[in-house]
Amino acid sequence: MSNHKPLTYADAGVSIAAGNALVRMIAPLARATARPGADAELGGFGGFFDPRAAGYKDPLLVAANDGVGTKLKLAIDTGRHDTVGVDLVAMCVNDLIVQGAEPLFFLDYFASGKLELETATAVVAGIAEGCRMAGCALIGGETAEMPGMYAPGDYDLAGFSVGAVERGQQLTGDSVAPGDVLVGIASSGAHSNGFSLIRRIIELRLHDLAAPAPFAPAMSLGEALLVPTRIYVRSLLPLVRAGTVKAMAHITGGGFLENIPRVLPKGARAIVDAPALPPLFDWLRSEGDIAPGELARTFNCGTGMVMVVAPGDAQAAIAALAAAGESAAVIGRIEAGAKGCDVTGAAGNWGSARAWTASHDA
Repeated sequence: MSNHKPLTYADAGVSIAAGNALVRMIAPLARATARPGADAELGGFGGFFDPRAAGYKDPLLVAANDGVGTKLKLAIDTGRHDTVGVDLVAMCVNDLIVQGAEPLFFLDYFASGKLELETATAVVAGIAEGCRMAGCALIGGETAEMPGMYAPGDYDLAGFSVGAVERGQQLTGDSVAPGDVLVGIASSGAHSNGFSLIRRIIELRLHDLAAPAPFAPAMSLGEALLVPTRIYVRSLLPLVRAGTVKAMAHITGGGFLENIPRVLPKGARAIVDAPALPPLFDWLRSEGDIAPGELARTFNCGTGMVMVVAPGDAQAAIAALAAAGESAAVIGRIEAGAKGCDVTGAAGNWGSARAWTASHDA
């Protein structure tokens, strides 16, 4: 007979009961995101979606996945877990709308060393809120408890979304031509990019996340940096379906320089007159002594989305976006030239350097 104590999964640090409890707690959150095509029930081995019930006749499916990056460390350090779920959804669904696709459903992956129900529920509540904002259903996900893989209190997130666009209506950028106009739509902050640099600045300058934010004193620094990524789907979908938009770029890591050329045809070059830096980015530039070119390649610098439209459609598009609650303005144009992007920081507070460039033609 063995004298060893019989081991259980719980002895190894994994609680099946906690996982089941989490599913029960988040099921109402998922049900609240139900939409035509999905009933948003959790607990099966997969989630179903019916494109016909969503009104599609001959849809192309578009898939995207992403994470939140080291912004999660700020959420963990401040104990604020209710907004990063919105970030997770936003980073995926914003990548779908730029291709003309309506987000249909979303799945998440939550991993931690030890499942803490309060934290996980707050994160999933944010995911459900992001899905509601984007009009997509939360139809499933995965919770992984992996002792030894994560430090106590740490967790990681990944998100996956699928959208649809009727065949022939997808945005490819093929119709973009010299003379077209760039319309920039304001971001809500740093969104979910550049946070390794932001956290480095906070560490080196000994900033207190609980103190008032120097650039937004009504909030703590932690709160101001955790403002979630803006979800542009509901604002942009009517313009996409009306045929107003020729191409769109989601401005994430890489800024204007790396993201706009991704949606341009060969022989089209974007010329961006970068708007003045909002207070957050001006503060980051100053605190980190960040060169303007580095700033422009790391952050969205206040513009979270860029549309390419015909000159005659620009003002109507800006008015429609304003009616939808967005702040938008003409920020540049398309010229003939090597596929790429030129950015000038002529609006005042970018610092001494004024022009940066990137070319993407083979």
